Amino acid sequence: MAGEPTAGGATAGETSNHFAGRAETVIQARKVTYHHHHAPEPPPVTVPHQVPPSTPRFVNRVDELADMDGWLDPDAGGPPRIAVLSGLPGVGKSTTARRWAETARGRYPGGELYVDFAELRGPTGGGADVSAGLARCLRALGVEDRYLPATLGELAGLYRSRTAEQGVLVVLDDVTHPAHVSALLPAAPGSAVLATSGRRLGELVLDGARLLPLDPLDADSGSRLLAELCGPARIAAEPEAAARLVEGCGGLPVALHLAAARLLTHRRLTVAALAAELEAESGGLAALSLNPANGMSALLGIACRDLPADALRLYRRLGLLPGRGFDAETAAAADGSDPATARRLLDVLDAASLLEDAVRDRHRLHDLVRRHARDRAESDEPAAEREAALGRIVDHYTVRAAFADRAVMGNRLRITDHDELLTGHEDPFTGPGARDTALDWLEAERADALAVLRAAAAHGLDRRAWQLAESLTALYLHHRHLADWIESGTLGAAAAARTGDRAAEARLRSLLSRPLMDTGAHDRAREELETATVLADASGHPVLRASVREFSGRYWDRYDPARAVRVYEDSLALNVAADEPRGAALARFFMGGALIASGDREAGLAALTASYEALSALGDVRMAGRALAALGRHARSAEALERAAEMLRETRAGHYEAEVREELAGLLERSGDTEAARGHLSRAVELLAAGGSPRAGELRERLSAL
Repeated sequence: MAGEPTAGGATAGETSNHFAGRAETVIQARKVTYHHHHAPEPPPVTVPHQVPPSTPRFVNRVDELADMDGWLDPDAGGPPRIAVLSGLPGVGKSTTARRWAETARGRYPGGELYVDFAELRGPTGGGADVSAGLARCLRALGVEDRYLPATLGELAGLYRSRTAEQGVLVVLDDVTHPAHVSALLPAAPGSAVLATSGRRLGELVLDGARLLPLDPLDADSGSRLLAELCGPARIAAEPEAAARLVEGCGGLPVALHLAAARLLTHRRLTVAALAAELEAESGGLAALSLNPANGMSALLGIACRDLPADALRLYRRLGLLPGRGFDAETAAAADGSDPATARRLLDVLDAASLLEDAVRDRHRLHDLVRRHARDRAESDEPAAEREAALGRIVDHYTVRAAFADRAVMGNRLRITDHDELLTGHEDPFTGPGARDTALDWLEAERADALAVLRAAAAHGLDRRAWQLAESLTALYLHHRHLADWIESGTLGAAAAARTGDRAAEARLRSLLSRPLMDTGAHDRAREELETATVLADASGHPVLRASVREFSGRYWDRYDPARAVRVYEDSLALNVAADEPRGAALARFFMGGALIASGDREAGLAALTASYEALSALGDVRMAGRALAALGRHARSAEALERAAEMLRETRAGHYEAEVREELAGLLERSGDTEAARGHLSRAVELLAAGGSPRAGELRERLSAL
């Protein structure tokens, strides 16, 4: 067989000579010789580390980083895990993800892959191709372009094969669809996907994902970040203005970076001037911009780009709300739709992270988001529609507050014609617990209702303004938000004056005297009462005339009890003539205290007793409790005061309950029961602090001394 041709056409001898000096093995079997060459070693595959570095100025996020440490721990083994960081535009999702990825570098033997879906979408915002994301990852894993499959399915299969052996961390930035995440899930146990998104991506929970909403920074963290960006000296030179600027940026790191960039770029720009720019009613977002394409407004515009038309319309109109919070009914009023439609659209906005977390079905827009929505409304909504939307919002609050007033206060004097205002509207406060539900609504809506009242007065919706102000006193009589009450009463009385409604103006001015007296503005209170008396007499409204005199008597209680008695007697006579039993009972109640102060204790106690009995028969537990408290106070009866305190607690009349608790504490302390005194005084402090009373601090000191 020697000398016969080999498979390559040469003889065995020739083969040996031809390949002399080369590493080979020649195997001859019959007439065929096989050559096995040792191929050169392939170049080592570089482990990818693609995640971009985070910013060097990074504050807080301790809890979120700890959550990711626990959930994405590669040493835990098991199937690959998913975490999704979501939140408002500019809240720092990408930076937080990158910072965590830096801490995890080296813990995943297969490396760290990174895909920026915003880059894949490009400037037009078109849908990012999952295939492009897979291709990027495969290139990083050593697959050359010529070997990349043509179809999505084949790309996904090759990706799973390439990530099947060693744990890999995949960071996906600015994801908009769940499929972006699920398609890029590695195959090896111990792998992880960390995605950032402006959307909630709740569907990924079905794949076992952990959703990690990212909240704005708190005020301290925001101040630290601004100081690090601008230099501590620059911020320390204007501490109050810096605090305003941090508050205006609302805890969004990107807003703080933009503010710092403005300050560093324009050295003559003071922190105070920039804060004032941001606080401007119109165009304030321009303060957080270096150019039209690089600013807070542009960033929020990108977040809105993919919203359906009806959700975008609601977004714009939510920017027209005078207040910050809203429920579905308020959103429907702004939108001109119905609550069911509004709820559906709010879900869309919530999924896009444009709403802050709902509490008790109430939503909020972040302040910068609200400004952007309002700017969009001013540019995209006709003036007539903006005016119509505000009118719907004011009507909604006026009607809802009137229903709440009726549920809380029952049958009392009102100038608002409820039959006219409320006919055709569904009462939201009915059934057991309606009163408490209505009072809770008034408290929850307190700031927003006052903002609506301001807007109504500013835009000439005067009739609705005074009606809303009258209804809001149901809250103020119970929770004593004195500053709010003064503003509401002042706006309402001025609006009533502009409409020429003397009865409404008289009613609101007399009610306004109460918070003015409580805050020590006695001269102004007297002026309001004098004006109210003239207006009430001119209106010819008998019950109103009696009510205004009752309020006047309460002013004179402080200065001239005998004169107060005469004024209360006039009020009583007018109420009796008008067949107004509750008004008569109230006049007797206040007259009782004035009589005792004047030295006629017997007549005073008789008046208080008659008042208590009448109010109890009328079912007015709140005022009956106050009458019983007065009797207990003058009789030094702890038992009566205890019962009165419980009646006032039952009706949630916190201010008056606090007064009784304080009285009880003093009575019990003098009798030697210090422990019980502490309990009552502690409750009084709690109630006064909740209402913002300056006396809370005084009683707190007294409590600590017991």
